[in-house]
Amino acid sequence: MTEPEFKQYLEELKNEIITAITKQISKPEKQLLTIREAAEYLGVSYNTFQKFKCEGLKVFEIDGTKRIYKHELDKFIEKNSY
Repeated sequence: MTEPEFKQYLEELKNEIITAITKQISKPEKQLLTIREAAEYLGVSYNTFQKFKCEGLKVFEIDGTKRIYKHELDKFIEKNSY
């Protein structure tokens, strides 16, 4: 690969990276999670997450599917941290 070709390759790569980052930044972050997504967000197992529900974590149901707001997870962890 010649130097001009390499410079062209780097320029194209830079543009692809900028485009990918811009798309990621502009995507709104998902705020409403399923139980499995919430457990993954917290880095715990499904069973551990069920224990959190027994400890007062607020969960609600929409059309038979349990959901939780991400900010409720953050508040629960903050409240139960020491």
